[in-house]
Amino acid sequence: MHIGPHRLKNRLIVAPMAGVTDRPFRQLCKRLGAGMAVSEMVTSNSLLYGSAKTARRANHDGEVDPISVQIAGADPAMLAQAARHNADRGAQIIDINMGCPAKKVCNVMAGSALLQDETLVGRILDAVVKAVPEVPVTLKIRTGWDREHRNARNILKIGENAGVQALAIHGRTRACGYTGEAEYDTIKAVKAEAKIPVIANGDITTPEKAQRVLDYTGADAIMIGRAAQGRPWIFREIEHFLATGEHLPEPEIAEIHSLLLGHLHDLYAFYGELTGVRVARKHISWYTRGLAGSSAFRHAMNQFDTVAEQLAVVDAYFAQAARADSRLRYVTPSTPGVSPNVRLAA
Repeated sequence: MHIGPHRLKNRLIVAPMAGVTDRPFRQLCKRLGAGMAVSEMVTSNSLLYGSAKTARRANHDGEVDPISVQIAGADPAMLAQAARHNADRGAQIIDINMGCPAKKVCNVMAGSALLQDETLVGRILDAVVKAVPEVPVTLKIRTGWDREHRNARNILKIGENAGVQALAIHGRTRACGYTGEAEYDTIKAVKAEAKIPVIANGDITTPEKAQRVLDYTGADAIMIGRAAQGRPWIFREIEHFLATGEHLPEPEIAEIHSLLLGHLHDLYAFYGELTGVRVARKHISWYTRGLAGSSAFRHAMNQFDTVAEQLAVVDAYFAQAARADSRLRYVTPSTPGVSPNVRLAA
């Protein structure tokens, strides 16, 4: 699959997730099989360019190409300025957020709220594409703003006319948030009319589901978000399954421990000790979700505020887990959109 001049190594993309897809997470997912990872959204408000948080979000040092940066906002001129700002600092793809359903984003008519105003959508896309003629612009949307107004096909045409070079669609409306099940009929209908690559997103939690979504929608690629939280190796699992129709062996506990430790050290280096320890807590929780005794472990782990303490309790927990079994055992989730839990085999 190509996005502008960039040829992706496969059809697997890490979805942009606020507070999750920072540089350490993107690098890890790429190393474990993702063909591209989109950054967490960067504000279009130029007043925030100098903030430490925005600087971290735009930090791509050592990251594998292509570097895709997502920008969010509602003002065409400010979004154009944000696109130019990020392109000048190394962004190779500019992605526009029209898919986030969060109230704090939609209340300022950004994210998926923009889908209610197709005229404004066109103005934004025209402005951003013109601002960065040398950089491909992509767009992430939902199927519409509610079930009675699924206008993704209209947005496709607006995007193609503006020069957008790929479209990612989450199979829910803005009103759905993350409830219910993602639907793929709209994505299939959009792909049938599209002249640009279409990326399917929503509830893709297993290799089999990835194959079914690709086959049903005809999408050029799939985008995985929540299922990769605490399970970044999902990308190599899906890549192997798509290529061979076979499953990779379940990861060994020792490997998961090693991956987590590497991730933690990257977080500490990226954020510093104080913020790094706090950010690390949610990742540790995700990595251990569903494991025997993990609830008590997470409660204890959240009491520690230093790197040394956090690493010590993680090492102790995984040492105990490894004594019980050498491999993790997956349990198929009953709730759509939630990544499979993991437990220790009896």
